[in-house]
Amino acid sequence: MSGDHQTLALLLFSAFIAVTLGITTWVSRNRHGSAEEFYAGGRLFSPMENGFAIAGDYMSAASFLGISGLIALFGYDGMLYSVGFLVAWLVVLLLVAELVRNCGRFTLADVVAARMAERPVRIAAGTSSVTVSVLYLVAQMVGAGSLVALLLGGTSGAARSWTVIGVGALMVVYVSLGGMRATTWIQIVKAVLLMAGTVVLTVLVLVHFHGNVNELLNSAADRSGHGKEFLSPGLRYGGGWTARIDFISLGLALVLGTAGLPHILSRFYTVPTARAARRSVVWSIGLIGSFYLMTIVLGFGAAALVGSADVRESNPAGNTAVPLLAMVLGGGDGSTGGTILFAVVAAVAFATILAVVAGITLASSASVAHDLYASLKRPGSRQRSEVTVARVAAAGIGVVAIGLGLLAQDLNVAFLVGLAFAVAASANLPVLLYSLFWRNFTTRGAVWSVYGGLIPAVLLVVLSPVVSGSPSSLFPGVDFQVFPLENPGLVSIPLGFLAGWAGTVTANEPPDAAKHAEIEVRALTGAGAV
Repeated sequence: MSGDHQTLALLLFSAFIAVTLGITTWVSRNRHGSAEEFYAGGRLFSPMENGFAIAGDYMSAASFLGISGLIALFGYDGMLYSVGFLVAWLVVLLLVAELVRNCGRFTLADVVAARMAERPVRIAAGTSSVTVSVLYLVAQMVGAGSLVALLLGGTSGAARSWTVIGVGALMVVYVSLGGMRATTWIQIVKAVLLMAGTVVLTVLVLVHFHGNVNELLNSAADRSGHGKEFLSPGLRYGGGWTARIDFISLGLALVLGTAGLPHILSRFYTVPTARAARRSVVWSIGLIGSFYLMTIVLGFGAAALVGSADVRESNPAGNTAVPLLAMVLGGGDGSTGGTILFAVVAAVAFATILAVVAGITLASSASVAHDLYASLKRPGSRQRSEVTVARVAAAGIGVVAIGLGLLAQDLNVAFLVGLAFAVAASANLPVLLYSLFWRNFTTRGAVWSVYGGLIPAVLLVVLSPVVSGSPSSLFPGVDFQVFPLENPGLVSIPLGFLAGWAGTVTANEPPDAAKHAEIEVRALTGAGAV
């Protein structure tokens, strides 16, 4: 890329970082240091503000870079990610948002522990939440590395590595100093920037084809190298029964995983009431739905105007399709318009990554402090020490995410997020639904449900083609692949539900009918909610 691209984009990067660090500094001066302030922002956000923040949390690098890249490379099959991510919000709205807000305080474990033995449940749920968060963080790191490598000259391994390290350091600063309030305002700013940038690119693509969507699709098919197959199912997930089953597994993980994501669940605690939580989800569905419709246009636009071959040459996983599309729409490489539009889109994508990693890091550090640490410590002066532990945990999680991000640099970010969704749907969703709706659910059932989904999901990923056995694996030089599917959801999600049922029916302890009745009333009416 030219020096103009680099200079302008780096200036915009720096401006966003300066603004977000300013927000973080301002918030850190006006906080009172309580757990409620750090984890939930004092529960002071309106439904609209929280809806924008939820959308900002959800519209990640996987959405903006990864899905558009998959569509540019695989056409129809790539578009299925957009559908899965959007449909998942119906599960959140109908089954989770209001009930979780009424039953919990800061984390997923709060909902489950309300009617179970607290310590084993918190340890299990906290472990699961941290695992999901780290997997999600890795995807954002990979997106950041791909973006800045493109900006600084294509495929520079050093640039990608240093970018991953830099993003990790920034996310630790955001979370440690600002907590939930700073993270929320960063998400709101990012959501506005991302929606504006996506609208501009979508309008430019449609104007280029005179509003003729059929012409756009035919041009994309012509330049894809696959002809009409590009617009039909099966290019990525139609190679055989294994690929088709893998697609079903992915779809199941995407639709069910959102309701188990720790950083999404924690957002419901930043508003004062359950009604506000429900209205937040309605706001976020409107924003997210329109955004995913636009990513479809951007993906096919990249295939039509950049070409699938050029997208793949720039980044084998397709993560740079949108910045390349922006350059072409602005007038091409070397043009003033191309330089400006490329730089703006690159900066928006970078802002997206920084904001999302802050939200995920906050959720995972809250799980470490509020669930894992607090369950091993006697109550007393616990509130202040929890916040301190959360800040330290943010640094530790940052280091782990950086290390894994450096390993996974050649994988598509949307694909990586699909793995995180599979683990969330396997370990978190079963225990959450059982706790809310099954009267006879017990502590053993809760613990078995979490580990019965978490362990198989992680183990199947390790034994899958994602880690070894193919040229695109994390470790291409070795082969210990046993499990044929890339996404474990089809196996691990039923195992999570089955383990919860088995643990409950074999438990010696009787279910606590009084606590269930209390939670049921609280969940449905909000009486007694924090």
